[in-house]
Amino acid sequence: MALPPLFDKLRLPLVGAPQFIVSNPDLVLAQCKAGIVGAFPALNARPQPLLDEWLTRIRDELAAYDAAHPQAPAAPFAVNQIVHKTNERLEADVALCVKHKVPIVITSLGARQDVNDAIHSYGGIVLHDIINVAFARKALEKGADGLIAVCAGAGGHAGGLSPFALVQEIREFFDGPLLLSGAIANGGAILAAQAMGADLAYAGSAFIATKEANAAEAYKQMIVDSSASDVIYTNLFTGVLGNYLKGSIVNAGLDPDNLPQSDPSKMNFASGEGSKAKAWKDIWGAGQGVGGVHEIVSAGELVARLKREYDAAKARVCGP
Repeated sequence: MALPPLFDKLRLPLVGAPQFIVSNPDLVLAQCKAGIVGAFPALNARPQPLLDEWLTRIRDELAAYDAAHPQAPAAPFAVNQIVHKTNERLEADVALCVKHKVPIVITSLGARQDVNDAIHSYGGIVLHDIINVAFARKALEKGADGLIAVCAGAGGHAGGLSPFALVQEIREFFDGPLLLSGAIANGGAILAAQAMGADLAYAGSAFIATKEANAAEAYKQMIVDSSASDVIYTNLFTGVLGNYLKGSIVNAGLDPDNLPQSDPSKMNFASGEGSKAKAWKDIWGAGQGVGGVHEIVSAGELVARLKREYDAAKARVCGP
């Protein structure tokens, strides 16, 4: 099954993952103009009315860019919706996505048919985060158009399955749009995701160390200085298992080798920050691909580097 036509504008088969706090209009616009899907969580726009301003800016700037660059238009953008029962903003945020006809909506932590129907009402598509086959089947039953397989090593709320295993099992029953997330930080990994059976790669951590990202300079530098062994998998900070930088855990006065377990039932997105968010505001998420990030650059420069690596990997594997 071919990807929907809106992906035809991509110059690299990549989606920039929406990241809590980090992803903002500056980063999204830079990603889209560079030829990949840029995305941000709706909850990053606070207070809630700010989301309307963000969507207006992104829509208008991309339209102006396309008019000025008809031969190389920008890639589409996406908004991430946390479909969890404690997200008190969900209805209002979805209504704004409908108002602005957001081309792609990424849903996480819950699958709801009414949300999918709202996005479909104007021709938008829904991609749903999943960490196992059971969640994948449920998302499709609720009307998701595509799946994002969040595998071991991904930043933020990550699964624990090998990408080889999860993609293989999904492709036994689903031939629609499939994205792969998990330690993707170079162009060779993007090609590998496609070789494995995914249509697109999904990467976030590398974009934290970009000039446009809304991250503290110390956070960006820690991404540059870290490797896979510096990433800790724990559910302490939000109630959901995820990957975080060991250095930020140590800086918070905690022992990364002896972290307590959190009660998943306490997970709360009512404020958009998760359980104990204020206490953990300086705990920094990142995936195991951080070892491939060696400098802080613009998002455009990062995409250009990934494209060069992707083309080189394809030539090496497939021939000229």
